[in-house]
Amino acid sequence: MTLADYDYDLPQRLIAQEPLAERDQARLMVVRRAQAEVVHARFFELSSFLEEGDLLVANDTRVRPARWHLRRATGGGVEVLLLHPEGTRWLVLLKPYRRVREGEELQGPGESRVRIMEKRGEGMAVLEVEAGASRLWEAGEIPLPPYIRRPLVDRERYQTIYAREEGSAAAPTAGLHFTARTFADLKGKGVEVAWVTLHVGLGTFRPLREEDVGRGKLHSEWYRVPAETALKVKGALARGKRVVAVGTTACRALEAAAQGDFGAQEGWTDLFIQPGYSFQVVQGLITNFHLPRSSLLYLVAAFLGRERLLSLYRVAMEKEYRFYSFGDAMLIL
Repeated sequence: MTLADYDYDLPQRLIAQEPLAERDQARLMVVRRAQAEVVHARFFELSSFLEEGDLLVANDTRVRPARWHLRRATGGGVEVLLLHPEGTRWLVLLKPYRRVREGEELQGPGESRVRIMEKRGEGMAVLEVEAGASRLWEAGEIPLPPYIRRPLVDRERYQTIYAREEGSAAAPTAGLHFTARTFADLKGKGVEVAWVTLHVGLGTFRPLREEDVGRGKLHSEWYRVPAETALKVKGALARGKRVVAVGTTACRALEAAAQGDFGAQEGWTDLFIQPGYSFQVVQGLITNFHLPRSSLLYLVAAFLGRERLLSLYRVAMEKEYRFYSFGDAMLIL
């Protein structure tokens, strides 16, 4: 299999440019693998497809204002996307990359300034904030994906309602559909909820390369599985109930923790889930419709198989589901 095997043509009109007025009004394609059955519903009906005792696990990361607009001494603009801290410095994506030199000082709002300490290739660099950090954070933007061309009126719409652990450069978008009503309905059904944290970075949102597929690893992302969540997962599995990950990032965190003896842990993971992977913990998945050739598409294919996944995407296009970050959702059971 190559990246070309995970390609598909999507009409531009199906790329959702803004969130729906009500989060839980998104459409929901429900895929029951054992019965080869597909049901078309709305996200607010989620609880009707789950059973008492099932466990939903969601990623509580929060997107930081990680996109900074800076300028060179020459007056040229530079954009940085903060990925994660390295001590007192930051690993960033730098644009334009080739023109900026190691050691160069860049200016931000007011008297704020940063210095490029090291260039690491693939567009990545290490940045040190020299002055005016608070001004930089205040002026920072929530980094929407490049395919969203309309400005976001309410920045909180690119956060889940349960986002609390700031650290991501992109949202865990499957969770954007949840509302207080969703959680009330889940509680009424007897479905439990637990939390993990995975700070979304290059491993999730950067386009795949053939060498990534070949080596079976992604850029590392930091994650945490708390003790309470580990106990809930073990309890659900012991009772024969399903563990359903809310999004590919929650799935990746749980499966990373399961690479040894599953339990409470935190650290960095470069786990790349693709067809042929044997899931240790996760038995169901809530996910959006993803970009071609992406690691997210590979992960969903690990649940469904490539042929069935692409077939379902064709159905979604025929029925005009909305795709990508602000798009509709799929529930795989």
